Formats: sequence, C-alpha cells, structure tokens
Amino acid sequence: MSANYRVLQAHDLQIAKNHQQFALDVLLGLSLSPKALPSKYLYDAEGDQIFQKITQLPEYYLTKCELEIFQNHKDCIIESIGSSHVNLVELGAGDGQKTEVLLDHFLNRGMSFRYVPIDISETAVQGLIGELGHYSPQLQIEGLVADYFDGLKWLSNMTYEHNVVLFLGSNIGNFSHSEARVFLYSLWNALNDGDHLLIGFDLKKSIPQLLNAYNDCQGLTTQFNLNMLQRINRELGGNFNLNKFQFYSSYNVFSGAVESYLLSMERQSVNIEVLNQAFFFDDWEPIHTEYSHKFLQSDISLLAEETGFQIVDQLIDSKGYFMDSIWQVKKGTEINNEIPSDDR
Repeated sequence: MSANYRVLQAHDLQIAKNHQQFALDVLLGLSLSPKALPSKYLYDAEGDQIFQKITQLPEYYLTKCELEIFQNHKDCIIESIGSSHVNLVELGAGDGQKTEVLLDHFLNRGMSFRYVPIDISETAVQGLIGELGHYSPQLQIEGLVADYFDGLKWLSNMTYEHNVVLFLGSNIGNFSHSEARVFLYSLWNALNDGDHLLIGFDLKKSIPQLLNAYNDCQGLTTQFNLNMLQRINRELGGNFNLNKFQFYSSYNVFSGAVESYLLSMERQSVNIEVLNQAFFFDDWEPIHTEYSHKFLQSDISLLAEETGFQIVDQLIDSKGYFMDSIWQVKKGTEINNEIPSDDR
C-alpha cells in the first residue's frame, strides 16, 4: 500500500481562493446588464508587461508627470513626512521606477527607513525585490504578501516606526467616489495617528488630452484590455475569440471618468468551462473594463476631509496634469461616514 499526504500551506490556499474569486467575479460580471469585469483583473503577468510598455508611450503622460514630481520635489516630501524611523510602505508592487527616486534620495540624506512593498501577489513582490537588488546593504527591504489592509494592520501593530504609505499612479481613480471613500477610510483605520499617505491623482484637463492617453496609436491599450479575455481563456477555460471584440474608451463629462469597454462585434455565445456556462453577446454589446476618474483640487480636498486625513502638501508637475498629495492621519476627530450616492 502506498500512501502519502500533504499539508496545504497558506500559499496553496491563497492560490485556490484567488482562482475561485476570479471565477465568481467573472460569473457575476458577465451576468450583469450591462456586462462589466473588475479592472483589477487587467493585471496579471502578461497584463503587467503590457502596462509597463503603455507607461513609456509619448501620449501616456501619467507616469512621466509623477516621476517629474518625485524628481523635483523629493526634498519637500522629506520635509512633509519627517526623516526618522520610517516604514516606507508601497501598496501594489509596481516596477519600482518612481519609488527608486525616493529610495535614492532617502539613502543619500541618511534617513533611517525600511521599504515595505505590500501586494497580494507573491510573484509581484519577489519581482520588485529582485529589481531593487542592486542597492547597497544600507537599504532594508521587507516585502509583505498580504491584502493591503491586513498588511498595514500587522505592520502598525508589530512596529513603532512612523508609516508613510505610497499609493501611486492615480490608482484611486479606478474607484467610484463611494468606493474611494470606503478604501481611504479603511486605510485611515489601518494606520496610526500621525502616519502619512502620499497619494497620486490625475487632474482634469482637456478631453482630447485625456482620450489620447487611452487610445494609443500602437494599440497597446487594446492589447491590455483584450488580455483580460485571454486571461479568462487561460485560467477559466473560456473560448473568447479576441478578434471578435473591439476596444473603445470615452470620457464621461458627468462622472469625470475615462470609461473603457470591450465591444462584441457580432452576435455570439462564449462558453466558460470552469463556470459550466455560456454567455450571450448581442451586436456591439459592451463589457465595461475600467473607470479612470480625474480630479479637481477641490475633489481631493473633500476626499481627505471625508476620510479623516489632513492635507500636508500638494505637489504638482510643471504642466499641471498630475498631483501627488501628502496627507496625515488625524485620529480623535469626527468623520462623516455617510457614503454619498455616485449620482452627483
């Protein structure tokens, strides 16, 4: 008789949980009317590579503008957050390009700090730490593979250092106003009094300038969105024919968001094996894939006020396209927790 057993580790269980959640979100999203898929599923290994190419396009201004802010205002950032015993916490493990500007400057200034990237993807955290491997032993890195808020809560309870959280690239723009409030209040709740948040916002500007950034002539944004359907094919046994879908984006003047869609170019049925279900698409029926909200400075001030933060500084690039706002956690103050309607 041959027998063995395996003790499932947290890593094994997390993979299964993530796969199950993806399947449930696809089932829900394709059952809605209109159909919609969560934008977080744009980012897998393939999607990350395509997005990095998008950030290098001439028409995609966001990354360049935020990089300029870091290069020109790095001393202001240190003055705003303080320079002793800092956990520099980054939510979402990007490619480290913008963060490296801060890391270099903090090291040159002799700051006492530890860099803590937090991401639910172990691969993403490993990749970022590998990218930063060229730094001297002076740089302390401790990545956390966890949900953002679980990681922050653990960090806040385990250490007495001052936390400075980076939430860059206007990722907050992917949330609706009510979702952004919930996210920021949850962030406020996971941090200690006096901690700081450095958060990026894409500012409102001319509509052609906005749309140009999401309709690049090389078709990379199209590939980025179609990859979500390819991901369903790979991971859930879907049979999407990518040639039968077309990418489209527009700017909604009422919500202040660039909205992205994949349009079915014909009447068709798509089967997804893991869900044991087929989904019908009519001619030119859309799947919503992403919101990218844009902000006025008054919107940013209101968000901080509504979620318990106090604005310390506002840093803007030379073109006035992008803002990195530095907020501080203020506890013991009353917060209006009523979540407003998004029909504003």
